[in-house]
Amino acid sequence: MADKTVDGRPWTGCAVLFLQSLCPGVNLLSLFKDERGKFIVFKVIKLTLTDSAGGLGGYEILKVHDADPFLGVEMKFVDVAACQQFLESYSSGTVRQSLSQHGCRLLALPQELTVETQLKASTHILDLYLDKLELCLHQIHLSQPERLRDEEIDHLEKQLQDQAFSHGPQLTPLTQEESLPSNCFKFQNRVFEDRMLTAADVQSFSNGVGRHWKHVGRALGKNCRALKSPAIDNLAYEYEREGLYEQAYQLLSRFIQAEGREAKLSRLVKALEDCKLTSLAENVLDVQP
Repeated sequence: MADKTVDGRPWTGCAVLFLQSLCPGVNLLSLFKDERGKFIVFKVIKLTLTDSAGGLGGYEILKVHDADPFLGVEMKFVDVAACQQFLESYSSGTVRQSLSQHGCRLLALPQELTVETQLKASTHILDLYLDKLELCLHQIHLSQPERLRDEEIDHLEKQLQDQAFSHGPQLTPLTQEESLPSNCFKFQNRVFEDRMLTAADVQSFSNGVGRHWKHVGRALGKNCRALKSPAIDNLAYEYEREGLYEQAYQLLSRFIQAEGREAKLSRLVKALEDCKLTSLAENVLDVQP
C-alpha cells in the first residue's frame, strides 16, 4: 500500500513543473490560452502525470499558469510514494517522453514534440540535484500548497471525466441511415476523423504489436507496394538483432515513407482490425475499452 503518512502524520508537498515546447509553431502557453487548445494541453499534462506518478491517485493539479515563456503546472502531492515515483520518472526522462508522445498524438503533430522542462519546489530548482531523491522529497514536503484547486482546473477535470465516460467528443454513434464523411472512418460503430499517422502513432503501434507486426504488415501490404513480399521478411532479417519493437517501428515507418499523405490512421486501424488486434487499435485511438 502507498505511504500517505510519515511518522503518523499526513504527507503533503507542492512542486511546480515548467514546460516549454522547442518545436517551431507549437507554443504550449499560447495553446493553453485558447479555449479549444486549453483542454488538449491539460489532457496531455494529465496523461503524463498518470504515466509518471503511477496512476490517478496521490496528487492533484492545483493550477496551470502563465510563466512566460513556460507553462507552469502547480502540483500538490498527498502521497510520498506517488511523489517519489514522479521524481524517478522525471529524473529518468520518462516525463519528457510521455509529454512528447501524448502531445504529438493529441495535437496531431507530424513530428515528435520536444519539450524543455524544469521542476521547482518553492525557490529550489530540483533539476540541480535529482540524484539526491530524499533531498528532493524533503524540499517538496517543505513547500506546502498556498491555494486550493483553481476553478478552471475543476472545470477541466470535469471535462476530462465527461469525455472518458462518453468515449470522447470525437466519437459519435453511427446509424445505418447516416452516410460517412470522406474525411472520417468507422471503428466499433463510432466515427473518427481521419488524419495522417504521427510519430506518436508509430510508437504506440511499435510498443504494443509485439510478434504480430508481420501480420499487420501483410494486411497493410494489400494496398502498399513497399510492403509486398518479400519486403516484410527482409525487414525481419535486417532488424532481427534489434528486436520486435524496432522491426515494428521500421515497418510502419516504411509504410509512411512509401504512402506519404495517404498513410492514414484509418488504414492502420483497418489492418489492426483485420488481424484481430482490437485492443491495440483502441490504444492507438486513445479509446476507453
